Amino acid sequence: MNPLSGLPLRQHPDAAVPSLDQPAVLLGGLSPSDFMQQHWQRAPLLVRQALPGVQPPLTRAELFKLAEGEEVESRLVTRRGRGADESWQLERGPLARRRLPPLKQPDWTVLVQGLEQHLPSAQAMLAQFRFIPQARLDDLMISWAAEGGGVGPHFDSYDVFLIQVQGQRRWRIGRMADARIRPDLPVKIIENFQPEQEWVLSPGDMLYLPPGWAHDGDAVDGECMTCSVGFRSPSQAELARETLLRLADAVEDDDAQEGARPAVYADPGQTATAEPGRIPAGLVRFAADGLRRVLEEPGALERALGEYLSEPKPSVSFAFGDPLPAGCGVVLDARSCLLYDEHHIFMNGDAWHAADADAQVLRRLADARQLDAVEMAAVSDVVRALLEQWCDDGWVHPLASRG
Repeated sequence: MNPLSGLPLRQHPDAAVPSLDQPAVLLGGLSPSDFMQQHWQRAPLLVRQALPGVQPPLTRAELFKLAEGEEVESRLVTRRGRGADESWQLERGPLARRRLPPLKQPDWTVLVQGLEQHLPSAQAMLAQFRFIPQARLDDLMISWAAEGGGVGPHFDSYDVFLIQVQGQRRWRIGRMADARIRPDLPVKIIENFQPEQEWVLSPGDMLYLPPGWAHDGDAVDGECMTCSVGFRSPSQAELARETLLRLADAVEDDDAQEGARPAVYADPGQTATAEPGRIPAGLVRFAADGLRRVLEEPGALERALGEYLSEPKPSVSFAFGDPLPAGCGVVLDARSCLLYDEHHIFMNGDAWHAADADAQVLRRLADARQLDAVEMAAVSDVVRALLEQWCDDGWVHPLASRG
């Protein structure tokens, strides 16, 4: 992990983040601050014409073509029959066009995850939600549905904004403390779904749902297309497991350093035992002391957590990029995740110490996802060298080279 330091901090307002206290059309006239206080993780919100004049980020044909890609996470969900005879089928991509049902056949859906990794228009849609921490963002999923198509009544463990971009979809929602999942199905369908509210969304309308709200969406009056902006809610067990794995890796790296002498268990006071199967209490204390030492290392837990939260999904890969020329800005690759805390910068699973002006400019890049040429001209040699390396890795790109 490399240290970064520089000149005293300089305040820089970030135009890339929406004004937190001003009414927003996206949120039905609520400010981002009001929305987070009144609805986030609390209550659903329906906003008519949250994105007036919205256009689908891609056509149906382009979506089907994208779903054919090896690097794209896609699914085909098909419902057969209704009522007691209803059944569901799930196929995971890549989805060749010949595998898809005829367009006139009802009750099927194609879903593509991570659309922001492939389309600037999807990235622009995500940018409107940058009043929510990047560390919570999962991705933007798009679903195309034939007449009656959907994925059945279900609930998610994350916050989601459902944006209608083409056609109409009927949403039914309800709180389901006693939800029962139908057994032996490839998709998690609630068998005792009881909706409390129902709406039909048209292009530009948006529905926000907190975690745990059961919902069911079907295309009505023909085909439709819906974008879903999801924000993950990692479990405490997941965070503990992943941070401990990274802390263990850090311990191995420390032990491997040249000249390091790792602590080795010694028990010169061990007496002869008639219970050879019993684990010695001293060995337990030795292991506990080692774990405590790792957890008490200043910044170790924060560093491990930041590395995990910024790590790309397993399906993401980067190609070598272009050199960073002089006199231009930089922009993050759509697949890159750049986060920070009080002492670190985290990029795609790696960590750096950062302080002073170097920390400020990299935090600006994390918040705005780009630096213009003026900002780049003022960065230190250390930051420029880091950005040049990130360009070589394909994590950032010269701003002038992107249309």
